[in-house]
Amino acid sequence: MIFVKKYWWKVLTVLIMSWVLIGGMLIDIPAIPKLSESARNLFYHVPMWYVMIICFLLSAINALRFLSKKDKLYDHMSVEFVNVGLVFGWLGMITGMIWASGTWGELWSNDPKQIGAGLCLLTYLAYVVLRNSIQNKKNVATISAIYNVFAFALIVPLLFIIPARFESLHPASGESNPLEALYSQAADFRKVSLPAMFGWVLLGIWIYDIRIRIKKLELSKKWTD
Repeated sequence: MIFVKKYWWKVLTVLIMSWVLIGGMLIDIPAIPKLSESARNLFYHVPMWYVMIICFLLSAINALRFLSKKDKLYDHMSVEFVNVGLVFGWLGMITGMIWASGTWGELWSNDPKQIGAGLCLLTYLAYVVLRNSIQNKKNVATISAIYNVFAFALIVPLLFIIPARFESLHPASGESNPLEALYSQAADFRKVSLPAMFGWVLLGIWIYDIRIRIKKLELSKKWTD
């Protein structure tokens, strides 16, 4: 009982992801021209971008908390959210390019959403480079936190506003609501795509939880040495 109370969200993550991985391969999907069975990539490609966005949002929030309270723990939390967000962002990019190669005939077609996503990832790669290039270690947390806040402010125009102004190969690219594609999906798709959104986000939080716990152990070891 104690285990369930403490780790309920991890148990939920395992259950949801089991359904996404198994059910996503077995359910019947609508016959969509050009996509065929590759449409199942929807259960992986799209949720990974939402994990990235949520991680970058939580990173920016912790950056603001650090700037307000100057507690180094918030800085470490902010960094780990960026690390997890970058992993899922690159996975989203890779799965998208593989999908595009079969659907659009090439890995990279200069689609507005591809360009926006690529610029978003480069912006946060620059954050990692910035942290490692500042020689005065006392200023690393403050400078990177300020950069982090402005970096997140770029996500909305790069991923949603600017791409919506141009013609895109992505379906529902002109919709102002980023969740509009979910509403217009066939019922069979939503049986997996909606749980996939929650499952991948929970998995991302789980990975972050492991990373920040390891970081805390490293810090406590430094303090005791």
